[in-house]
Amino acid sequence: MKKLGILYSVLLLFTIALSQNKIATKTGSILFEASIPSFEEVKADNNSVSCIVNTSTGEISSLAFIREFHFKMTMMENHFNDNYFESHKYPKATFKGIIQGFNLAIIGNFPKEFFMTGILSMHGKSKFINTIALIQKTEKGLEIITNFKINTNDFNIKIPKIVQYKIAEIVTIKSTFLML
Repeated sequence: MKKLGILYSVLLLFTIALSQNKIATKTGSILFEASIPSFEEVKADNNSVSCIVNTSTGEISSLAFIREFHFKMTMMENHFNDNYFESHKYPKATFKGIIQGFNLAIIGNFPKEFFMTGILSMHGKSKFINTIALIQKTEKGLEIITNFKINTNDFNIKIPKIVQYKIAEIVTIKSTFLML
C-alpha cells in the first residue's frame, strides 16, 4: 500500500512538472476580414478563443468556436453561420503547430519574430499554414500575434454567385493571445 502511495505521489509531481511548461488563455481573439472595397464590410471577431503553448517545445494549439464570431450586422452573422461556415455541422476551427526556435528566455518587452507552422482545420478541411508570430512579454503575460491569409476554396467554403463580388475569396486572419 505504501508503494502505491509513493507511485501516486510521483505521478502527481510528474503531472505538475509537465503542466508548468504550459501557458494558456481562454480569452484570445481572432479577427477575420473578407471585405472588398466599395462594398459592405465583411469583418468579424471572436473573443472566446483558447490557446495553449508548451514553453519547452514551442508547440501551440488553439481552438475557436465558429458561432462566437460576431459581425456588426446580425443578418451577416446568420448567413456566415448557416450558409458559409455551416457552424451546426462544423462547430469549431483548430490550429496545431509549432513556433520554431521558441525560447522564453530570449523574449523581451519588444516584439520578436518567430516562424510558426502548423495545420489549420475548419469546415471539415485541413491546410498547412506558414506565418510569422510576433511574441513579447507584457505586464499581463506573454502576447502572441499572428497575421495570415487563407483562401476560402482551400476549406471548401462556397460563396454564392449573388455575393461573390462583395466577399473576398482571400481572407485575412489576425489572432491575438495574451498567455497568463
